Amino acid sequence: MIVPLPVVRRAAAIAAVLCLTGALGACKGHKSPLPAPGAMDADKFLFDKGTENLGKKKWLTAREYFRRLFDTYPRSQYRQQAKLGIGDSYIGEARIESYILGANEFREFLQFFPADQRTDYAQYRLSLALMKQMLGPQRDQTATKEALVELDRFRQSYPNSKFKPEVEKLYRETRDRLSDSEFLVGQFHFRSRLYAGAIARLQGLLTDDPGYTHKDEVYYLLGETYYKALLLDQAVPYYERLAAEFPASKRMTEVKKRLAEIKPKSATGKSGDPKSGADPVSRIP
Repeated sequence: MIVPLPVVRRAAAIAAVLCLTGALGACKGHKSPLPAPGAMDADKFLFDKGTENLGKKKWLTAREYFRRLFDTYPRSQYRQQAKLGIGDSYIGEARIESYILGANEFREFLQFFPADQRTDYAQYRLSLALMKQMLGPQRDQTATKEALVELDRFRQSYPNSKFKPEVEKLYRETRDRLSDSEFLVGQFHFRSRLYAGAIARLQGLLTDDPGYTHKDEVYYLLGETYYKALLLDQAVPYYERLAAEFPASKRMTEVKKRLAEIKPKSATGKSGDPKSGADPVSRIP
């Protein structure tokens, strides 16, 4: 029997989480220099050791110190920071399973400590953990959409945060991934000669994401779609927009050839576009 890929991925994620849990238990069994609960400044000791190991990229060891602090000292001034440290240790491991666990830690931080001054950091790191779970543009974009929701929440809630520049970079990268996916669908329709479907997808992309990094490619493909559908007058504006907005585009040579070919025909009324009041897209096959 062939096991569906999503089931395999879920099983692998669960197995990895169990491994992480087992490793954490092993770490607890190790003779670490942990103070006795209630000892003077024990919470600070745990926080300092966790921070030290986090800086050394000893993710599991750092997490053990932070976890011990969080679970043992509910009134410690370092407890909230320890929760963030646990999330950071998961992100540092840079695995799909650890990103899932890290996202959960930051979600809990935002739920348990909504008035903390570090909520902007937690929201930023939650967004990053979700973004790291994104798949390629040709695959399912559920994680991409989830990351965009959290990135938008940050942008609305923390417009003056010091993390805003980094979040804006993450937002652009994430939004590009979703737009890349839409572009591939439009490209598929174009190659299948389903020109109406291609135009709908590509124009929708321009409307939904006007800041798309590869907008020159969208302009070019829209121009080519109208060109192939013999609606030359509708192709020209997209070629011209590409030339005006992206003069260094790799498509410029092709665009110049198309414009040199189309404009003389348009001037003599041989555009291939019937002059009727109907929507030209409705006549595209």
